[in-house]
Amino acid sequence: MYNAVEELAELNRTHVAQAGKAASLAIENAEKLAKMHLVAAKAAVVQGVENAQAVAAVKEMPELLALRAKLAESSLQAAMTYSKDLYELASEAQAQYAALAEDAWADYTKGVAAWVDKASKAAPVGSEAAVNAFKSTFSASTAAFDQFSKATKEVVNLADAGVRAAAAKATRSAGAAASRRAA
Repeated sequence: MYNAVEELAELNRTHVAQAGKAASLAIENAEKLAKMHLVAAKAAVVQGVENAQAVAAVKEMPELLALRAKLAESSLQAAMTYSKDLYELASEAQAQYAALAEDAWADYTKGVAAWVDKASKAAPVGSEAAVNAFKSTFSASTAAFDQFSKATKEVVNLADAGVRAAAAKATRSAGAAASRRAA
């Protein structure tokens, strides 16, 4: 005999497990971000002390101007590295959340499909048209979500490629500008 309450309870257990996974993932990524910030802060303090010592050791104006250019280049490189690391962390987190969402959607569609099959077998005689309409609607919405998911992945991949290309060009440009200043 079909028991709708048990089916819904099982769906709820699945959703609670997915929520736990999402919470764990959020905490894990927050820890990674905090660690990255602490490493960057420590490096900034060390670099600031070294820069202050270098400025204090300057004795002539041309030496100060050369040091200023060197410090500016060093700061730009540090900012570019930090930005790249932050982007990598965000991209990794996005991929993890996307995988989690896909798993949750797969579990949900599988559970609902099983529930519909069991419910349709227990449906009263004469309700076949309504059951078939529901199954058709559910199949269409699943197919639409799958298409939307594929399109979203393509857009994310294109955006990622664009950001990576822009970052590479900015790094090359900064290096070229530093080389021209040094010459």
